Amino acid sequence: MNTRRILRLICGAAVAGASCLAVQLGAAAVPALNLQERALSPQVKAATSLAPIVKKVSPSVVNIYTTKKVRDLPRMIPFFDDPFFRQFFGTPFESVPRERREQSLGSGVVVTEDGYILTNNHVVDGAEEIKVALADEKTVLEARVVGTDPQTDIAVLKVEGKKLPAITITDSDTVEVGDFVLAIGNPFGVGQTVTSGIVSGKGRGGMGIVDYEDFIQTDASINPGNSGGALVDAEGRLVGINTAILSRSGGNQGVGFAVPINLARFVMERLITDGKVTRGYLGVLVQPVTPDLAKEFKLPDNTGALIGEVTKDSPAEDAGLKEGDVIIEFNGKKVTDSRHLRLMVSQTAQGTKAEVKLLRDGKERALTVKLGELPEGSLARSDGRPGGLRRNPQADALDGVTVDDLDARSRRQFNIPNHVQGALVVNVEPDCPAATAGLQPGDVILEINRQRVENADEAVRLSEQVKGSRVLLRIYGRGGSRFLVVEVKPTRR
Repeated sequence: MNTRRILRLICGAAVAGASCLAVQLGAAAVPALNLQERALSPQVKAATSLAPIVKKVSPSVVNIYTTKKVRDLPRMIPFFDDPFFRQFFGTPFESVPRERREQSLGSGVVVTEDGYILTNNHVVDGAEEIKVALADEKTVLEARVVGTDPQTDIAVLKVEGKKLPAITITDSDTVEVGDFVLAIGNPFGVGQTVTSGIVSGKGRGGMGIVDYEDFIQTDASINPGNSGGALVDAEGRLVGINTAILSRSGGNQGVGFAVPINLARFVMERLITDGKVTRGYLGVLVQPVTPDLAKEFKLPDNTGALIGEVTKDSPAEDAGLKEGDVIIEFNGKKVTDSRHLRLMVSQTAQGTKAEVKLLRDGKERALTVKLGELPEGSLARSDGRPGGLRRNPQADALDGVTVDDLDARSRRQFNIPNHVQGALVVNVEPDCPAATAGLQPGDVILEINRQRVENADEAVRLSEQVKGSRVLLRIYGRGGSRFLVVEVKPTRR
């Protein structure tokens, strides 16, 4: 046998066995490798790998494909856009709207074995056809919309199936900042993808994404297509539905938001049982307690929800709540701020007799209120003219502010209801104290230091009587009333 051939065969066999001596036969030396082809040991895998969590959760996360018709409105040829020529030649072909079918994708989470799926409203909004692909990428099911709630961006779908891989759900209130989480979805249509991170914040709101915001913030990567996917904890339990990102580029920048599963569950249960989301109704307009307001109302801190307005004939009015009350506890739970109160009331059933603890004139009181139902289409709210103008010439609470009496014309102009009485703000100098506090033209001054204002003359008179460096205003504007604190400048001599 040829010696060269024998040596090559020996070397080949040795490489297959994970060890080989370098043999120089007129060619480059074969490197000696230390191969270890077995899987990670169970002990190491349990301590370092996320695979066990992913294997448990991934079958429950699905891809959602939607199709809808959209109408394109092509730009008209400038020549034919002239009304004179359209009169004679009619509408040209180029300006006729054309329909086309648009496809988009998102993610969803199977929450029951018989086929209920949670996702985002914006994933299925306007869709005429919805298909759900299971994690095996082979099973595709037709889905129908059970219901949607744009105010939380939650939607519930239903597919026909039995013993589907339903995810385990936990109490999202127990999640803490710093907890480890995984985000699972189908970003950019590349297929099921897993990213990891931590809970970066809780109770995020005020971003204008939806009406009821109580987001879990995470730095786990969330990208387009992840919407409606799962945010799970270290045990693979569902804690949230991935919804949005805060980004300047459109891609992930480490600031993602998920709807807490407790809120998503509330919406889902209402949609399934009632066909709509019914929310509790208290009948107050509330605002956050700022440090300045806390001082004016003699509050120990700036927590709670300050009542700026009590709706007439509402549960709140029947229970005896008043403007200026600060709600610190609702139904046995502490109220951190106005947004928190709105969420708690919205998730409390109509007819519930809830105990409300509040601070009034610095003293704690307890009242019982029987909640109503939030009216359809309503939302629990949180937050130069000629002649007749009165200007306070002194440097007082209304320094830089021009006020006038309310009349029919001004009510129409600024959409002010007839029951609102006070002094209309018609001008606010940009650098005056009231402008800094947030007073704007079109606002109506209702109270100055808790004293009612009926007209412009009274507003001027009360402002001249202010003592001290601060004044508390209650104003009506943008559909409701609220309080403002104005820092008064020293009087010029």
